[in-house]
Amino acid sequence: MTETLSPHPDVASALKALEGSKTDHVFFVACGGSLSIMYPAKFMLDQLSRSLPSDVYNAAEFTHRAPKRLTSDSIVILCSMTGTTAETVAAAEFARKAGAMTIALSVEPQSPLGRGSDHLVSFEAPYTTGVPIDAKNSNYARIYQIVLGLAQHYDGVEHMGALMHSLEALQSVIDKAQDVLAPRFNQYAPHFAKQEVIYTMASGASYGAAYSYANCVLMEMQWINSYPIHANEFFHGAFEVLDQSRCYILMKGLDDTRPLEDRAEVFLLRFGAPENILVLDAAEFDFTGVDEMFRGALAPLVFFDTLWRFAYRLAELRDHEMMEARRYMKKLNDY
Repeated sequence: MTETLSPHPDVASALKALEGSKTDHVFFVACGGSLSIMYPAKFMLDQLSRSLPSDVYNAAEFTHRAPKRLTSDSIVILCSMTGTTAETVAAAEFARKAGAMTIALSVEPQSPLGRGSDHLVSFEAPYTTGVPIDAKNSNYARIYQIVLGLAQHYDGVEHMGALMHSLEALQSVIDKAQDVLAPRFNQYAPHFAKQEVIYTMASGASYGAAYSYANCVLMEMQWINSYPIHANEFFHGAFEVLDQSRCYILMKGLDDTRPLEDRAEVFLLRFGAPENILVLDAAEFDFTGVDEMFRGALAPLVFFDTLWRFAYRLAELRDHEMMEARRYMKKLNDY
């Protein structure tokens, strides 16, 4: 008999506070890498809930745009790894002043964001300690539990057990994917390390991974010009820069938008050079233990974790340290 697994205690506590409450809108709010997890979270909520419309906001734009739909019947879900991102802390305060319930994700419960929100959901991240984690304890994993809990509470969706068991199996999926991709990364890294521009591309649940890799890895940590191209928006302007010299990283997920990525791949290989097109296809990965309904949602975690290793290989070849070489991030405080 399969053991029933429950959500993380922090998630359960936040969800319990919903009892007897009315909610008419969900806002996903963050900056940078933390913002990237909000895209698949909204994607999941869109596909599970008829009752809860939602929006994704950069934290600073959230406070400045001041959406009229933000009321005491709103839930605002925020994330900052350290809990010190000034714009996200301000967004939590802004939301609470409007009477909204705030749920914050951070590795630091006593951080400004943790103290300034109604509910704190902790997670683990290897970037702060250098110690590998189990993916079931990542920010992705926690926010999916929150989203599924919302869909369960307001729409009667009963899939929490399947999600929790899928998260238990996720690290094994990632580890096996590393083995699958290692030869490909070794093949592409020397060429990609010489590039001044590398574009990323995805759609649906995987778009956040493309955004994060372009913005927070290639540009922030390697000073490689990049842009996260949506797989369909590619055909509405961006495909004009494709030639035999441009490099792309395409992430093909397993959600319902995969046909968009398939179409992009065909075009990339038709007009680009094969050695410039690095394709990560989640269909190649062994998702044993992951429920089929959650494979699309969990594929972005596999993409990001495997590509993180690729980034370190690029850093080694470029003699450009990932964290320490940054000029402004964590170096300046007057901006």
